[in-house]
Amino acid sequence: MTIPQSFIQELLTRVDVVDIVGRYVQLKKGGANFMGLCPFHGEKSPSFSVSPAKQFYHCFGCGKNGNAISFLMDHAGMGFVEAVQDLAQSVGLQVPDDDISPQEKERAAAARQKQATLNDVLEKAADAYRRQLRESQRAIGYFKGRGVSGAVAKRYGLGYAPEGWRSLASVFPSYDDPLLEESGLVIVNDEDGGKRYDRFRDRVMFPIRNVKGEYIGFGGRVLGDDKPKYLNSPETPVFHKGRELYGLFEARTPIREAGYALVTEGYMDVVALAQLGFPNAVATLGTACTPEHVQKLLRFTDAVVFSFDGDSAGRRAARKALDGALPHATDTRSIKFLFLPAEHDPDSFIREHGTEAFARHVEQATPLSRFLVESASEGCDLATAEGRAHMASNARPLWTALPDGVLKRQLLGELAELTQLNARDLSDLWGQAAARDGLRAAHHAPPQRQQPRPAADDAPSWDAPPDADGWQPHTESAGPAYDPAYDPGYGGYSNQGGYGGQSSYGGSKPPFRKGGDWKSGGGWKKRDKDAPWPPQPRLPRTPAMSRADHAARLLLSHMAFLEELTHDDHTTLAAQPGSHGPLFAWLEAQFHEHGPLAWAVLRESLRDHECEELAVKVMTGSHAQTEGELHELRLELRDLLTRMQIEDIKEQQKVLVLQVAQDPSALERYRALAEKRKELEQIAPKAA
Repeated sequence: MTIPQSFIQELLTRVDVVDIVGRYVQLKKGGANFMGLCPFHGEKSPSFSVSPAKQFYHCFGCGKNGNAISFLMDHAGMGFVEAVQDLAQSVGLQVPDDDISPQEKERAAAARQKQATLNDVLEKAADAYRRQLRESQRAIGYFKGRGVSGAVAKRYGLGYAPEGWRSLASVFPSYDDPLLEESGLVIVNDEDGGKRYDRFRDRVMFPIRNVKGEYIGFGGRVLGDDKPKYLNSPETPVFHKGRELYGLFEARTPIREAGYALVTEGYMDVVALAQLGFPNAVATLGTACTPEHVQKLLRFTDAVVFSFDGDSAGRRAARKALDGALPHATDTRSIKFLFLPAEHDPDSFIREHGTEAFARHVEQATPLSRFLVESASEGCDLATAEGRAHMASNARPLWTALPDGVLKRQLLGELAELTQLNARDLSDLWGQAAARDGLRAAHHAPPQRQQPRPAADDAPSWDAPPDADGWQPHTESAGPAYDPAYDPGYGGYSNQGGYGGQSSYGGSKPPFRKGGDWKSGGGWKKRDKDAPWPPQPRLPRTPAMSRADHAARLLLSHMAFLEELTHDDHTTLAAQPGSHGPLFAWLEAQFHEHGPLAWAVLRESLRDHECEELAVKVMTGSHAQTEGELHELRLELRDLLTRMQIEDIKEQQKVLVLQVAQDPSALERYRALAEKRKELEQIAPKAA
């Protein structure tokens, strides 16, 4: 691919090297330049300088220097073409190719010229709206009433579109200029003889700029109770709501300084938050958050917090934001969801409770992983098998959208625990479901013309008579209407070949049907009573509860058993991962304070406790029954604890083996654990 040099020069004038370097290096303003720690060599004091005026970086320590393209090549390991494409995508440009036709080049140049022209038209309108704001005490009064200072209004370029149908006629020489309609400033009513009028009238105006600071559209809010309350520019060649974020141009540096981006729901939220000390806020433009929005934010920071109202509309908006964030939720990024009380937006919350309270809410926002689980579990009764199955079905598309990594694998384990399956079974089931979806999509796709495969000379057809044993074979001549190797009711194509062993037919042996099973006149004939049924595919086994679950069930049902446990038993229980350890610690504290309590009393004490969900899960369903002699139940608990201690010792020994080379004493600890493990295995020989 040959990229014209003229495009390279234009690209470098459109991108901001501070933005590009800022994706990877934390920069702080230092005079006319930005300074940071050099990414090309280790250093403790910053000697890496980035000049926004010269669009150039230079390290005074190691001598590395260059422009935005060379930075991506040197630091991110990109090739030249990949670096150019990455930069072009960030500013909405299409990379040209010298090999394309002159006509295509001409069209691309015309499109770039049109974009620049529309930017100029919108900037001229923004200047006019700002002038109108200074002359409108009513509009100024509105902003003052919302606590917006003149400095913040100037920073965001706030303005006012006056009353009247054709106010922009005094701004542009020709009100009939097609660019006014194409930029979204003017509406043309074709049903009324092509009459033209301003789109924005008697509204305070919020100019929308792209990351380069170019004007691409507007948002307008009424001063009274008229509808619609908010009005955005329409989609234009320079404005796409699904890609742009209000306030991102102004928030670039504050996002770097704060370490995270705060995504809100409206223009006034962004302006009010900037006024109250959170200038790192941005807002979607009247549309749901998209993957493009998230990707754009992640160019400036690895941490994003979505802030929504706590009402049902806010939860729906958060759910859509979750869909947009999932493809970008890598292991090194932090994506959270902040839900304010239903009666508050960020502005009102901060004014009532203060900036520190809001900052605490931001810090304690719900992580993406937890919100994913909550969204999948919504409306599902996890105390029943049906509810858990429903939750697993809800979770599959969410989990699948995550990029591969540690986070995705951890969530698989957590979701598997909630469904009472092991992670491998759940992954297998989801893989089968994905295969079925793919096959259904292929089945409903438009048919493609295929060359017919030659049939074997001796291949019988469905119309062939049954053999001596009464069986009639299936052959490919039956056509594609039925594929016996695939049964959507049993997980699609199986490695069992549907009903039997392997063959060259699609990887499985074709099934046979009983000749005469179907009457030619309709209806079923009596089946041969000696004919065996085809083997059924294996269904997923209902997983057994974990040992920690069983131990929790026994101790919640018979709290007095705690008195009989050894120190090692208590240590083992408290060290259990997830919510099990805290649950056992809480139970022991209750025992020391109140003595043995019945489950009904414990249940009430667990209300709103972090371990409530786990305790209710293990004490719900048929598995929670603890009938039997107390002596037998004590033996069951003893066996569980012994096996749990053996597993703990095995894990400790694995770690010690890796430490022996650096720490000779690790070998002695390994031997001591081996002796202890041997003693325990004699108590529970089956656990070894």
